[in-house]
Amino acid sequence: MKPNLNHPKVNYGKTGVLLVNLGTPDSTTWLDIRKYLKEFLSDRRVIEVNPILWQIILNLFILTFRPSKTAKAYKEIWMKEQNMSPLLYYTQQQTKKVSKILANENLIIDFAMRYGNPNIKSKILNLHQQGCENLVILPLYPQYASATTATVCDEVYRTLMKMRWQPSLKIIPHYESEPLYIDALVNSINKRMSEISWKPDLIIASYHGIPKKYFDKGDPYHCYCYKTTRLISEKFKTIEMKTTFQSRFGPQEWLQPYTDKTLESLPKEGKKNVLLISPGFSSDCVETLEEILIQGKESFINSGGENFDMVPCLNDNDDHILMINSLIKKNI
Repeated sequence: MKPNLNHPKVNYGKTGVLLVNLGTPDSTTWLDIRKYLKEFLSDRRVIEVNPILWQIILNLFILTFRPSKTAKAYKEIWMKEQNMSPLLYYTQQQTKKVSKILANENLIIDFAMRYGNPNIKSKILNLHQQGCENLVILPLYPQYASATTATVCDEVYRTLMKMRWQPSLKIIPHYESEPLYIDALVNSINKRMSEISWKPDLIIASYHGIPKKYFDKGDPYHCYCYKTTRLISEKFKTIEMKTTFQSRFGPQEWLQPYTDKTLESLPKEGKKNVLLISPGFSSDCVETLEEILIQGKESFINSGGENFDMVPCLNDNDDHILMINSLIKKNI
């Protein structure tokens, strides 16, 4: 039988690795901030309330008033020279550095954002067009939570459901206790401590919070956070460590203790020199740079604190890149 010479060319034989972070608005304009917040706050894993009632609240109230406040926060930390948020910049850098070490003609490393651009769907379709028959997804959330890692999975699955020729799929769900991850965090604390002229009375490990009812329903996030803190604290036996949770939203109870309330109360307890690290964030972002390093520091000092500093996120540090490489190699 003669081959069909009209058959379109099909690329094949490659593996695609997609690093996925939370997301970022395209700019600090009110409209771009609103667009980003609408996508983020419409995710039913993020907001688990009656969807009809929530859409009324979201569109009539939250998306009318909150974009201005959020835009102000992003303007405080926006990287003007690069014209992008730190989260996007560092995710790009992580991808470039990992690609430099790992990528070959049969392995393609790329990145996407769960909310905003570049989105997961476009990147998966692009990898498939390049011939990726195998797909490895690495959500850049060390501690699994339904509102983070699971919603990345949801979007990946939604994309695959509409593909006629699906790649094989592997998702790396969490890495809260990976030795290279813990070592990288410890190294970052030691580096920061060598750069400051005072000794901390306390090291706070601040993680993004989730509503307590999510934990009550079985979300393991709380346990993963405490596990990471415990593993870090084993390296700093002479300095007390404390786990707290930040970035709560709305009137309901979230995981406690709250980071902001803790920072306000510590000076009264005699702890006036505090170093804070955010192990749950793979890249510096509005939650670390504006919420902690600006608002948190101001609150701590105004409450009677003397010295406050924040350990930068792992960002594109060499030992962070080494850890990401290791995770990828284990899963391809």
